[in-house]
Amino acid sequence: MGNKLLLGDGCSLNRLFFADVCNVDHQNKAGYTPIMLAALAAVEAEKDMRVVEELFGCGDVNAKASQAGQTALMLAVSHGRIDMVKGLLACGADVNIQDDEGSTALMCASEHGHVEIVKLLLAQPGCNGHLEDNDGSTALSIALEAGHKDIAVLLYAHVNFAKAQSPGTPRLGRKTSPGPTHRGSFE
Repeated sequence: MGNKLLLGDGCSLNRLFFADVCNVDHQNKAGYTPIMLAALAAVEAEKDMRVVEELFGCGDVNAKASQAGQTALMLAVSHGRIDMVKGLLACGADVNIQDDEGSTALMCASEHGHVEIVKLLLAQPGCNGHLEDNDGSTALSIALEAGHKDIAVLLYAHVNFAKAQSPGTPRLGRKTSPGPTHRGSFE
């Protein structure tokens, strides 16, 4: 069965949490919390995803694993679990947290070639494509090194052109033609 998350009908996490039966922020011997482990699961039914999102909402989605310092978001991204990425982002996962090696979720997605996840992460307010890991690599350089040119183009555009333009800043590619009030001095 592997990474499939199986939940019974009527399973209510709230009952377990409020009864102090479960601590979703407790790390196991390997350093992972239930939220991190759930981020790796594949869910097949919408009701199961609702339970997972309930779990994400009950704990610290930005907690770092004691080994390597990865977050639930980084784990979901690395394994291509876009549904989990969406759920974690909806529950406040920070896209710019860096693990012990300085990697971010965006760097993980870039390395593994997850184009749709890269697009999703770049769409998050404040997503910083300029961050460097401990080796001085950025998401863009990681994507290029991994041969993911499509992702590299997205990252290049985000880093260089996604900045908000001030009202007086002309847009690239639009030339204004002189109107009747802009006639040259030789006319």
